[in-house]
Amino acid sequence: MKRKNILYFLAVTGIIIIIILVFLYRNFFGLNIVARNNHQIIFIPTGSSYEQVMDTLESRLIIKNRNVFRWLAAKKHYSQLIKPGRYVINKELSYNSLINRLRSGSQSPVKITFSNVRTLNQIAGKMGNQLETDSATIIGFLSDDSNYKQDGFDKENIISLFIPNTYEFYWNTSARELYLRMLKEYLLFWNDKRMSKAKAKGLNPREVSILASIIDDEVAKSDEKPRIAGVYLNRLRRGIPLQACPTIKFALNDFTITRVLDKYLEVDSPYNTYKHSGFPPGPIGCATIEGIDAVLNAEQHNFIFFVAKADFSGYHNFSRTLSEHNHYAALYQKELNKRRIFK
Repeated sequence: MKRKNILYFLAVTGIIIIIILVFLYRNFFGLNIVARNNHQIIFIPTGSSYEQVMDTLESRLIIKNRNVFRWLAAKKHYSQLIKPGRYVINKELSYNSLINRLRSGSQSPVKITFSNVRTLNQIAGKMGNQLETDSATIIGFLSDDSNYKQDGFDKENIISLFIPNTYEFYWNTSARELYLRMLKEYLLFWNDKRMSKAKAKGLNPREVSILASIIDDEVAKSDEKPRIAGVYLNRLRRGIPLQACPTIKFALNDFTITRVLDKYLEVDSPYNTYKHSGFPPGPIGCATIEGIDAVLNAEQHNFIFFVAKADFSGYHNFSRTLSEHNHYAALYQKELNKRRIFK
């Protein structure tokens, strides 16, 4: 009888232990957290308090037992280990897995793509719209050249740091961290092969970016970019002003101009490449990879002039002599007048 009682006691105790273990597992390791949307994004700003984080989590997620969740968070000292960031919740989670993820700062990166941008303000705006750091803070950082002088940049050419592409950033990336990340990407882009090509043409990366930014604005047809790059390089070698119309638009801060008139050529600006020989102080936009590689792989030829074709195909006529160039230019001017394009 005594033996039966012991066995009964052990059986009951075992069942109780199993029930407790199942209860604990379901509460702490079961899938007790569900996103209110299939793709719920949780933002935890820098400097958030524990209560602010809890309020955010409880408003954005369905938590079956908030008391258990908070108890476990306290036991795991989450209040002392808050990591700011952007966290994407797209599946059911246990209390334990969510707290561990938040404690470790295992956030989801933001993908930012920028292309066809002309100014730092546009770059800052695109990044500021998707990061915790706003555009004003980014521009403030980039406007102070003491932040990057040691890396060989200045206010005029810092835009060349930004190579158009798609990049991943953590949402709470600071302005300085953003700069350092782009510097890393810049140095990776300017690998030995590209540096060797630039050196062979007597250029440095900043000068390549300046020419590339002009070509990007000047040329609609990708297959012409290396040829026009060759024209500009020929002009530089011979000491002839670049006479690039896009630099006049930049100097006037008006890229809507479709016809560069003689009066525009009088603008007093170091970017007026009709008045000043050599390179302008910096790029007139964010040079594309295509434009940069067009300069590095510029065609070798004897052309020193080019003008848009009168058929408005987007292609150009190239010339070795001024008289030949004037002939093509007259045809183009005639077509502009015919189409009533006067400015």
